[in-house]
Amino acid sequence: MVNNDHTKPILEIRNVSKEFSGVYALRNVDMQILPGMVTAVIGENGAGKSTLMKIISGVYQRSEGNVMLNGKNVAFKDPKEAAENGVVIIHQELNLIPHLSITENLFLGNEITNKFGLLDYGRMHKKAKELLSLLQLDVDPKMAVSQLRVGQQQLVEIARALLHNSKVLIMDEPTSAISDQEVELLFKIINNLKNSGVAIVYISHKLNELFQIATRYEVLRDGQKVGEGFMKDTNHDQLVKMMVGRDLASFFKKDEHKQGAELLRVEDLCLRNPENKLDDLVHNVSFSLHRGEVLGICGLMGAGRTELLEAIFGLHPKHVSGKIFIDNEPHTICSVSDAIKAGIALVPEDRKLQGLILNMDVAQNTSLACLDNIISYSFISTRKENELSLSYIKSLNTKVPSPKIEVSKLSGGNQQKVVIAKWLATNPKILLLDEPTWGIDIGAKTEIYKLINDLAKQGMGIVMVSSELPEILAISDNILVLSESKLTGVFSRSEATEEKIMHAALTEKE
Repeated sequence: MVNNDHTKPILEIRNVSKEFSGVYALRNVDMQILPGMVTAVIGENGAGKSTLMKIISGVYQRSEGNVMLNGKNVAFKDPKEAAENGVVIIHQELNLIPHLSITENLFLGNEITNKFGLLDYGRMHKKAKELLSLLQLDVDPKMAVSQLRVGQQQLVEIARALLHNSKVLIMDEPTSAISDQEVELLFKIINNLKNSGVAIVYISHKLNELFQIATRYEVLRDGQKVGEGFMKDTNHDQLVKMMVGRDLASFFKKDEHKQGAELLRVEDLCLRNPENKLDDLVHNVSFSLHRGEVLGICGLMGAGRTELLEAIFGLHPKHVSGKIFIDNEPHTICSVSDAIKAGIALVPEDRKLQGLILNMDVAQNTSLACLDNIISYSFISTRKENELSLSYIKSLNTKVPSPKIEVSKLSGGNQQKVVIAKWLATNPKILLLDEPTWGIDIGAKTEIYKLINDLAKQGMGIVMVSSELPEILAISDNILVLSESKLTGVFSRSEATEEKIMHAALTEKE
């Protein structure tokens, strides 16, 4: 039964602390979650948000304090028990099984059986269809989840939460990978759930959307609660100051510096679609990059931004044509090894899938792309590996207790720094960055902006893809715009505006 008394907390966090090997991730946190409201939990990566949510949903056990659900002290042994009691978490990385159907994903672990003990697919499909209809998702529940777009998969996760008759629904970065139209639909669904009395905990680094959807906020910093209140009584700058403990005035300001000679030149670069040879994923793109230059690349999803970086980096040699010059010398790049030897490094878009080996430690991940530098007598030198890792932990200000900690245990911002460290360890001349600040907080973003700025001042050439126009405008010296695989706009820093960029990004292919 959902608690419809909007003045009485459905969930209370009382003096909760969590310790990992002597290090506190949370310390004496108090929080109230009210029914019929969206409560935004805000903080930098590493502030303790995920740890707190995992305690609430039964992934972790608290070290101290109490969690009260409808006035009753609870300590769920796992997420299944939490869900059975109406507390469900939807993670940023969706927990669906791709090859199973929507129905099978919805009822996994909670299957409906007939009197013979066999799965009753008829009843399950019927219930699944009702839930999908409620969420305005017009698809066959028998289809495999792998056939759905990311935004549709997000709705399947919500449907699974509704199946459990959730009292508390925790949403971790729910809009990180979905379109504006899907965001609009998601917000409608959230408002409907709120109006029915469900308490929603909403985690996002996109502060602007919090002012659209959230009623209250709770701010964590360094594992402690530092602020709370109603969204209508605060503003963007005040929230940021609470999150990071300093004013916006101390944030990133791009340093102007002189650019050097041409470092990279790309002429008529094409990447053919492996599944359709008549279609180009990148079509006749030409540009140049100078020493000390930050070249921003933007465009709508599917414009060819990631594919352009991958083509330069040698990931699709059989399907690439065109010319690449480095320091005015022609280079044929047929593999990642060729790219590294030529002085090119690529920080990929998906750090967890493409950038890191999550069950390896920080030191091992840092050395992955430059093993030749740490080998002694045909064996990896753990001393050299640790020294390499420690040097980048210090220079990038990565928050880790030890280079031997498993990288999966780090916050998103610190994981991203490990990926960057891995590629900086190859001593590149050209650094390709694909969405380097995706899914990280404003403090970690600022540190990465400063790093990019410092590397450019040292003479490195940097190409950066970003979906955030303010970010592109803040960090770039020059900007390229792609639309439907073609280059449709080139702007200097002084002439670029959001309107000009969007106009070029919406230009249709000829």
